[in-house]
Amino acid sequence: MKKTVIAGAALATLAGTAHAQTSVTLYGLIDAGLTYTNSQITGTGAGGHSNWQMTSGGVQYSRWGLRGAEDLGGGLQAIFTLENGFNVNNGQFSSSNRIFNRLAYVGVSSRDFGSLTLGRQTDGMVDFVAPLSLTGTPYGGIHFAHPFDVDNLNDSFQINNSVKYQSPNFAGFKLGALYGFSNQAGGFANNRAYSVGMSYMWGPLNFGAGYLHLNNSAGTPAQVNANGAVTDTLGTSLSGLLTPTAVPLGALSSRQQTWGGGVNYAFGPLVAGLVYTQTNLTQLFQSGVSTHFQNYEGNLRYALTPAVMLAAAYTYSRAGASAGSGAPHWNQVSALADYNLSKRTDVYLQSTWQSVSTSSNNPLGVAWINGVSSPASTKNQVEATVGLRHRF
Repeated sequence: MKKTVIAGAALATLAGTAHAQTSVTLYGLIDAGLTYTNSQITGTGAGGHSNWQMTSGGVQYSRWGLRGAEDLGGGLQAIFTLENGFNVNNGQFSSSNRIFNRLAYVGVSSRDFGSLTLGRQTDGMVDFVAPLSLTGTPYGGIHFAHPFDVDNLNDSFQINNSVKYQSPNFAGFKLGALYGFSNQAGGFANNRAYSVGMSYMWGPLNFGAGYLHLNNSAGTPAQVNANGAVTDTLGTSLSGLLTPTAVPLGALSSRQQTWGGGVNYAFGPLVAGLVYTQTNLTQLFQSGVSTHFQNYEGNLRYALTPAVMLAAAYTYSRAGASAGSGAPHWNQVSALADYNLSKRTDVYLQSTWQSVSTSSNNPLGVAWINGVSSPASTKNQVEATVGLRHRF
């Protein structure tokens, strides 16, 4: 039975009605693997230990979703997307309080004027810069992310309460803008977000740029607006490293500004790319300390055969003043080999090495590869994953 029929039946069961003029598609991705990490601290903070574990989402987050459109005539459509992320290891939601934690929006789309949508959506860095970085693609993914994914190129969080516009393609040029409301009476700027981005494609050249701005006017993490634009906990992130428990991103600083750009150029089967991002954090954890993170990435991917893809990236990252002394900087090298068993199923071998240099008393002085459950006990960390990925 076709997946569109199955999805339509499921939607009819949930909603109680179905319309013949509406097309609904069920889609998804399942990514599971085995991961080795050479150094991880224990839950009590004890010294590093090697770890063999089954992982969900070695390259891409496992997810399923429903996507639909209704023809309204005159080139206008009503559209919606509902997308859930889940852990394939145990079948649980990746977010305990959300069914559709990755995407949930509805809107209208015009072939001449673009689309306008409302709900939980991605920002301009994810839409326009991430596709030029290997972390934002199927060729690198989660472990390729820049330290702590502070630039959100790996789509670690989405924007709630958001209104988003995306333009149609004008001779290779596209742009987008988003505003996420705080939804708080008397606190219009307390946990709000806005973002813009653009891209341009011309033959083998692909260019993109984006900007993301987050506000949090709360005095302490306990005062963060839990119904605002960004409410995801950070998990393996900067807050988890500096504090005992993860906190909402809005509590990181009174203001976060992230911008960046990238370019890809195709030389036949070889695609080479460069990406730069910078994130400024003002009054980090409301402590009066401000800092910034800069990331410089060079990446390559090569289609060795129609079935075999090779990819690699090098990222140099550095931070400004932060808690503790010494300005840390990171070197990270990542590589992936992927073999397509079919159009929908592939197997991969992926590995990342990260090294951080800073003073011994800096809280950022240990390595922590994105997607690894705990940091290393030293300044170096290596992970390797062999996995299977299926799309439907």
